[in-house]
Amino acid sequence: MSRIHAVFQALNAQGRKGLVPFVTAGDPSPELTVDVLHALANAGADVIELGVPFSDPMADGPVIQRSSERALAKGVSTLKILDYVREFRRNNDHTPIVLMGYANPIERMGQARFVQACKEAGVDGVLVVDYPPEESIEFAGFLRQAQLDPIFLLAPTSSDERIEKVAKAASGYVYYVSLKGVTGAQHLNTQEVGSKLPTIRKHTNVPVGVGFGIRDAESACRVAESADAVVIGSALIQCLEAGQPEQAPELAAGFLAPIRKALDERYNRA
Repeated sequence: MSRIHAVFQALNAQGRKGLVPFVTAGDPSPELTVDVLHALANAGADVIELGVPFSDPMADGPVIQRSSERALAKGVSTLKILDYVREFRRNNDHTPIVLMGYANPIERMGQARFVQACKEAGVDGVLVVDYPPEESIEFAGFLRQAQLDPIFLLAPTSSDERIEKVAKAASGYVYYVSLKGVTGAQHLNTQEVGSKLPTIRKHTNVPVGVGFGIRDAESACRVAESADAVVIGSALIQCLEAGQPEQAPELAAGFLAPIRKALDERYNRA
C-alpha cells in the first residue's frame, strides 16, 4: 500500500478531509525548503505537492511562475529537489510527497532514471501537467513498477472519455482543476465543482482532490463538501512571497494551521 493510499484510507475512516498544500521547491529559500516541508506536515498537511520549477510553466499563473523563476535563478534542479525529499525523509516517513511539474526535465533525465531516483529519494507520486494519460502509458508503468502513484489532472472541460482514461491510469488521487484557466485564478464556484465530481466518481474510486481558487479556510471548507481533499498553492506561495525568506517555515505553518483546524471542525467523525 502506498503512503498516499494509506493517508486517504485513514482520512476516510475518520470522516476527515485531506489538505494538500503546494510549494515550489527552492522558493523562497533553497536552504529552508526542507524546513518548510516539515512546517507544513506539522501544521496538518496530509500530502505535500512539491513543485519542480520550470522555465515555461504554461498551466501556472503569475504567482507560481514567479516562484519558479526565483528557484531557477538560485540553481534549483531536479536532482537538488530529490535531495530535499531525501533529507525530509530522515525525520518524516509518513507524509507523502508528490512531485508536480512538467515533462521537459523528466525527458532530459530519462523516464526510467527519473522514476528510480524518485523511488530512492522517498517520493510517493508524480503529477506531470503536460503528460496526458494516453501519452504516458509507459511513464505510468514505470511509476507503478516502483510503487509510486501516477497522478493526473481533470478539468471542467474534461469529456467523459478523458475522465475514463484518467480513471484507468491514475492512482493515489485525481487532481480536479476547479476553474478554467491557470493557477491563482479567482471566481471559485463550488456548486459547479460539486456537480462535476459525481461524474468523475462514476469512473473511479480513487480520491478526488480539488485545487485552483482555494485561498483560505472558508473556501477550503466549501470545496470539501464534495471533494475528498483540497489543494492550495497560489495563496500559500503569496503568503511566503510577502514575508522574509527566513520566515518561510513559520509563515507556511501559520497559513496552513487555521485551514486544517476549520476542516477538522466541520468534517471529522473521530
